[in-house]
Amino acid sequence: MALAATCFASVGAAQPVVQPGAHAAAPPSAQAVADPLSDAPEATFAPSASRPLVDAPSYAQALVRWRDAGDVNAWIGTRFRYDPARALQLSETQRQRNGTLPIVAPSAFFEQPAGVCVDLSRFAVETLRQIDPAAKARYLMIEFDPLVLSGQTLRRHWVAVYEAGGQLHFFADSKRPGHVAGPYTSTAQFIEAYAKYRGRRIVAYQERGSFERQLRAARRATGSSSSASSPGSLSLSSPPPSPPTPP
Repeated sequence: MALAATCFASVGAAQPVVQPGAHAAAPPSAQAVADPLSDAPEATFAPSASRPLVDAPSYAQALVRWRDAGDVNAWIGTRFRYDPARALQLSETQRQRNGTLPIVAPSAFFEQPAGVCVDLSRFAVETLRQIDPAAKARYLMIEFDPLVLSGQTLRRHWVAVYEAGGQLHFFADSKRPGHVAGPYTSTAQFIEAYAKYRGRRIVAYQERGSFERQLRAARRATGSSSSASSPGSLSLSSPPPSPPTPP
């Protein structure tokens, strides 16, 4: 399957990768600011140890043993490895030159859990849909102000969102693998907090049922009064809008 958007990595710099099972002193606080030039896990980030890993010899067995997002998240926090070279291959610039690249299927990702944000979010969404349909798992596509690094245009990021207890939770974030953000009452509330954490302005976002569809339906924040208040866009200088309607 081909990608409709891209993740990004800092160009020309080594990316800190949390090794499987490694734990730093503490996860970043809600007010911490991440490296704005990369989707790779922060060197100071530690996956949550509150949920024990339920391991499985195969993806098929994992679908039998796992029960909810907590099991998926525990596996992600232990197994996921970020691939900065793939992030550059999926940059907007490279896609325009060379066309789209396939996004790793969940079964293949389970065997080799290395990739970028969209690979990780696909694994989380499709897996959670099978083991816990009531969670209503879906994608959240985030578009930042674009960066151009070494000729590569970088702007988009993907995470997974699910529902529990009538509220929203966000996870499968390559920046914070093994972390669940929430609960939130709306996607806009999460977006406002996430923009502060990432240290970058978010110009558009959209909940989506698939990573394959184009971004055209996403509403953009252009600075005008009409677009800044549209669902799916966020002006951090004004009250958060109503959450977008899922596709």
